[in-house]
Amino acid sequence: MTGKRGPTIQRELLFQSREAALNAVQTFNNPLATFKTESFIVLMTIAWTYLLHAYYRRERIEYRYYTQVSKRRKFEKTAGKAFKYWELNRCLNDDGCPLDGPTKQNLRFLIGLRNEIEHHKSAGVDEQFSGRYLACCLNYERYICLLFDDKYSLGDNAAFTLQFRDLRSPNKPDEAPSPLPSNVAKYVQEFDASLEDSDFDSPSFSYRTIFIPKLANNRGQADRAIEFISADSELAKEVDKQYWVQKDVEKPKYLAKHVIAQMKEEGYKGFGPYQHTQLWKTLDAKNPSKGYGVTIANVWYWYERWMDEVRQHCSDNTDKYKPTNPSLAA
Repeated sequence: MTGKRGPTIQRELLFQSREAALNAVQTFNNPLATFKTESFIVLMTIAWTYLLHAYYRRERIEYRYYTQVSKRRKFEKTAGKAFKYWELNRCLNDDGCPLDGPTKQNLRFLIGLRNEIEHHKSAGVDEQFSGRYLACCLNYERYICLLFDDKYSLGDNAAFTLQFRDLRSPNKPDEAPSPLPSNVAKYVQEFDASLEDSDFDSPSFSYRTIFIPKLANNRGQADRAIEFISADSELAKEVDKQYWVQKDVEKPKYLAKHVIAQMKEEGYKGFGPYQHTQLWKTLDAKNPSKGYGVTIANVWYWYERWMDEVRQHCSDNTDKYKPTNPSLAA
């Protein structure tokens, strides 16, 4: 009698992928967990790797490392004689990868973030990049259904998570988020600066929503914590209009020579390149966590916030920077 056929390798990869994804979300939503981001990224990396391995296996794309020796393939193996399979980065870089650009960039960002925070706790990462974590989950759900079947969906396995605070920013409106460690802030700035606008703005890279408390309910209607309205409704258009009015525009950026020229124009003739360099070194102002500027294409640009800092410094040292002899100001 023939025994019952077990799961194929492809199905086994999909089962393991789904379990890793569920554990990633469960860990991140666990109020007792303190290593949320690190655990989430590791588990979602496994989930995506197995998902793409299952896809490549179905499409007959070799996802094991090998070297071509004449007409034969010599497969690379570990010390224990196991095959070496592609890691997630290699899966993303293959010409046969089925993922769209923003989804790939989302995963590349998470892989790089994991490398920056590996082996130590990094303050701020759990909340500041939550939109990118959510996009990672939604992308996973979309692709496992698209590439295989809706029966593999995880949509019904995770309900709305209950909270101990309102759905609002953890910071007051006039407070900045907790500063990131300098290495993490530098990594984020450089990664984001390298993106095309279409990738950065895509919900597949970072999923962003607007929450407005609903202060009145019609009795008898469903009492859901979150309700969605049609994007083309009048209410949605009004909300979107108000949001864009209040949304921060792209920050102006200045080179050092522009900062110095502005101070001279305001009368601080004694403030030059040397004084500017000494000031930013004293304040460690090029530390990305300070939020004074950003590196783009290996060039440092200062934000308006640094201009204000320099202006305050010059104002506090008027005797040093403003000549008292009118002839010197010419």
